[in-house]
Amino acid sequence: MKALISHDVDHITAFEHYVDLVIPKYIIRSSIELLNKGISYKEYLLRIKDISDNKWQNIIEILTFDKEQGIPSTFFIGVAKGKGLCYSNENGSKWINNILDAGFKVGVHGIDYNSYENMKNEYNKFFKISNINKFGVRMHYLRTNKNTLHYLNRIGYIYDSSIYELSNPYKIGNMWEFPLTIMDGYIFYENSKWQNISIENAKNKTKEIIDKANILGLEYINILFHDRYFTNSFKEWKEWYIWLIYYLKYSKISFIDFESAIKELETK
Repeated sequence: MKALISHDVDHITAFEHYVDLVIPKYIIRSSIELLNKGISYKEYLLRIKDISDNKWQNIIEILTFDKEQGIPSTFFIGVAKGKGLCYSNENGSKWINNILDAGFKVGVHGIDYNSYENMKNEYNKFFKISNINKFGVRMHYLRTNKNTLHYLNRIGYIYDSSIYELSNPYKIGNMWEFPLTIMDGYIFYENSKWQNISIENAKNKTKEIIDKANILGLEYINILFHDRYFTNSFKEWKEWYIWLIYYLKYSKISFIDFESAIKELETK
């Protein structure tokens, strides 16, 4: 079994949210988690500081860690706005190029999931920015309907990673679907709107998923960790990701990117 590691870039700055309610909701959520003892007072203060510092991404930090660990991770970046993702194309373009220059892969963090024309426009815009002719996509919030995957295939994406299920990759037309196995938010928000499990419980829950993937004979486990949480403002999330990478190594699970996995699958 091999591990695919990816990071969705949902935010770049805090101030980009001046037109929506993301910041007030974030403060309320953090306050409730503090009162419920889901986070420490230090974490709470660091989260408020993140807002004043206008820094809501940790791309360089996680790039550095992944590079040190030899992780060929993929970053999904949006080129359209919607559902809390509202950074400019200028900022998105800068980070696409920075990630590529660092030797990592990038894909589209898709916004529209039900309009073929809008989805095609996102594909074309990303191609123009990145100058890559073969790339994949993950839908923001994993949103799909009965047409989404078929549209993505028609548009020309070589893979998608928007379906959350324990299964091996499969093809939809010419496009490979890589189902998500583990996602940070699904680990730390267990049947709740608020962070409600300890890091030890998060580790145990993660081990159970990996064990089940082994029993099912999965060739790949597909892991999503948002760069936003690779910070001491989300101390347990960051510690969990670092632990997970070491745990995978200890378990003799190697790392691979989506493009290399496709080559493996196509030659079978």
